[in-house]
Amino acid sequence: MSNSSSHPLRPADWWQDAVIYQVYPRSFADSNGTGLGDLKGIQGHLGDLKSLGVDAVWLSPFYPSPQNDAGYDVSDYTDVDPSFGVLADAEKLIFSAHELGLRIIVDLVPNHSSSEHRWFQEALASTPGSNARARYIFRDGLGEDGDIPPNNWESVFGGPAWTRITQADGSPGQWYLHLFDSSQPDFDWTNQEVWEHFDGVLRFWLDRGVDGFRVDVAHSLMKEPGLPDLSDAQLADRSPGAAKPFWDQDAVHDVYRHWSGILAEYGEDRILCAEAWVWPLERMARYVRPGEMHQAFNFAYLSAPWQPEALRDVIDESLKAFGDAGAPSTWVLSNHDVVRHTSRLALADQESIVPGGLGPNSPERPDPALATRRGRAATALMLALPGSAYLYQGEELGLPEVIDIPDALREDPTFHRTNGERYGRDGCRVPIPWVKDAPAFGFSPSRETWLPQPEVFGELARDQQEGDPSSTLELYKTLLQLRKEHALGTGQLSWQESADPQALRFQNGNVTVLCNFGNHPVALPDGKIIASSIWPAPSELAPDHTVWIKGH
Repeated sequence: MSNSSSHPLRPADWWQDAVIYQVYPRSFADSNGTGLGDLKGIQGHLGDLKSLGVDAVWLSPFYPSPQNDAGYDVSDYTDVDPSFGVLADAEKLIFSAHELGLRIIVDLVPNHSSSEHRWFQEALASTPGSNARARYIFRDGLGEDGDIPPNNWESVFGGPAWTRITQADGSPGQWYLHLFDSSQPDFDWTNQEVWEHFDGVLRFWLDRGVDGFRVDVAHSLMKEPGLPDLSDAQLADRSPGAAKPFWDQDAVHDVYRHWSGILAEYGEDRILCAEAWVWPLERMARYVRPGEMHQAFNFAYLSAPWQPEALRDVIDESLKAFGDAGAPSTWVLSNHDVVRHTSRLALADQESIVPGGLGPNSPERPDPALATRRGRAATALMLALPGSAYLYQGEELGLPEVIDIPDALREDPTFHRTNGERYGRDGCRVPIPWVKDAPAFGFSPSRETWLPQPEVFGELARDQQEGDPSSTLELYKTLLQLRKEHALGTGQLSWQESADPQALRFQNGNVTVLCNFGNHPVALPDGKIIASSIWPAPSELAPDHTVWIKGH
């Protein structure tokens, strides 16, 4: 790809084996010293992402928002929040990324808006049964005075999923549904006006050159007709993939078939990716059937514990489920909603990933050395798998989950809605470090950061790792370069017998991958080691260590 070309991007199938890097704009780079990351900050580091070796950049929301849920409460879908810049900054960012051969994926939040969205304000000023209220899910309350919520649904962030409004005359009114924070009212996707609104949103950003959309809680748009109560078992089941009447309704696929047609008008290289916490994987794969979405986040893989049998099972299940749907599997270890994998994999309870988080009073703290080893080994295993991979900003630096954030500085609504019972997601959202000996470790020209950075971030700053062959950053660069050279993303996986039951061994093309999950070393097969999660590579496969070997 030529950097001088005005259109240096790969053809329509680029997403089949792409490595996509998630930028959480608030925490990536601050260009003006406000303590909050912005679009100019992202643009200033596009060259760093290019040198890392990724193919595309996914941007979490940068739209106008009161920031009650870090931008996932959108008040205007076709503009840029002043804290992040202006619309021209977004357009310039897209153009600059394309000049470097990087695709841009933007977040879309169609399940709900901010309560400050013009439509919701119109709904509040309107009357029951009005067209304005019909865009959202308003219902009368139960009981003689309507003071009981319409059903017993609970918010993902804790507490009831319904809030009662107060009428202009001060009297209590109807209730509105919010599966997340009370400042995030759910749209009613049985309303044609909602469909037309989002058609316009898609076209607005496609016209500006974006290469696709990551769809937030893509499985939640449609609710079961009648909004039935949850059973006692459903109330007790807090797992993210639990079957409930507001998740994974069949009608939601009508939306994505419609959207796929809109994207096709702009060329075959525009994509949709689903954030769909859906189990089993066969149901998740329904989102990537022909004519629907192109990718879906593989949360089953992200949720798998650091155990060889569990990982082998989920890899096999993933390749079959997504393959049967005619799509590549995706692989992901970290994102803005879960405990960073360079912490999580060192916990005994590795499956408790969302949205509890870690904090000072958590029952367990990860051992930093073990967490680093496992984090690097897990990445080396993941990037050797066929399909598409997602990276979360800062994982290439080996950043751990930040645990010791003072309660008074926490911002995640999960923490506040549960009265501190669940710490939430702030620990994986702390601004990332670029330069050790700079204000805010190079994140900001001032010392301001919207969440506090721990001292360890200085040692992990990018400038401390650049060029150091033992660093996590250079490991990522090596893995991504070799992944392309050996076409592992479009390869075929075949399992091989390992000399030890605590080791996984597979072949992809001419690369053999061996990962040791046990507590004692394992003999290495013959061949040239081309990548190792431990530097320098030991003569034996140490515990929590992955190697790539060429020629076998």
